[in-house]
Amino acid sequence: MLNGNGICLLSCKGGLHFANLILPYLNNYLKKNNLEEIDLTKTEEIQFKNTEIKTNILESIRGKDVYILQDVTNTSFGYSVNDNVMALKTLVNAARISDAKRINVVIPTYPYSRQDKSVGREGITAKLFAKEMEYLGADTIITLDIHNLAIAGFFNNCVFENLYGFKNLIKHIKKNISLEKLVVSAPDIGGLKRAEKYASELKLNLVSIYKERSYVKLDCINKMFVIGDVKDKDVLLVDDMVDTGGTLCNAIKILKEKGAKQIYFATSLPFFNGPCVDRLNDLYKNNYLTKVIGTNAVYHSEEFVKNTDWFKQVDVSEYFAKVICYIHLGKSISSLLQETGW
Repeated sequence: MLNGNGICLLSCKGGLHFANLILPYLNNYLKKNNLEEIDLTKTEEIQFKNTEIKTNILESIRGKDVYILQDVTNTSFGYSVNDNVMALKTLVNAARISDAKRINVVIPTYPYSRQDKSVGREGITAKLFAKEMEYLGADTIITLDIHNLAIAGFFNNCVFENLYGFKNLIKHIKKNISLEKLVVSAPDIGGLKRAEKYASELKLNLVSIYKERSYVKLDCINKMFVIGDVKDKDVLLVDDMVDTGGTLCNAIKILKEKGAKQIYFATSLPFFNGPCVDRLNDLYKNNYLTKVIGTNAVYHSEEFVKNTDWFKQVDVSEYFAKVICYIHLGKSISSLLQETGW
């Protein structure tokens, strides 16, 4: 179909699944604004035998408002996170060379977001990625629940838009979880501010979990303490992400020891790396864990989503589509960035 809107949606191989989810919603919003529907702009991503990556754009994007989607954590087709980042860089560079009017990078998960500060002789890779995007010509970065909001300060020229999975997660929680005996917490003190937002929106009590970490061994926690009453109560744990699940699983265990009944966990970025799935499987089988609620900003196969009883996936693709449409039309997205309702 002819694209007379001046908008293009492109995708790296890693982002293709999410791009195809966004596209119908985006077309719906374009139609509501009397604009033509679009197709994904055709690209060709090649990995050579020596592992170098190249991306070609197969249609003209000259003078267009271009949105490039990449899921850097999608390794289902054999790429590493670093491969996906390189593929993104080659596509952004190709878009700039092809004379795009504006280049908007849509990355549901921001790479290296936990490498955001220097402790000793180490690089700040979250900043390095920001500088690379600016150097390559990106005008806007759109992501979900950045691990540290200070990362926005790494950009001098890019507009940085941080979306909130809270919007979609809270809707699901209100519809599907009984609030009668529910309290809210976070796996550790670092996530307490986020837990406060959930507790405030749900009008529930807040409890906290404090952990003493041993730095002699990697990922080793000595003790955990619960501050507040969870006996005979259900608990909603919340965090921005879950990686290997060590802290989360320890928090679930200590809550059970303190008499908690049903335990839920809500997260925007369910990475489930390393031993995480096995750990959560064990907790579910032993009636420690009731449900993990996560967004589809992180790719999981249809088979995994369908066959994993403890996991419920919440769709955020319409949210991204609406933000993309509003930015393209020059509309304010303040209401879309507020953490409740839109």
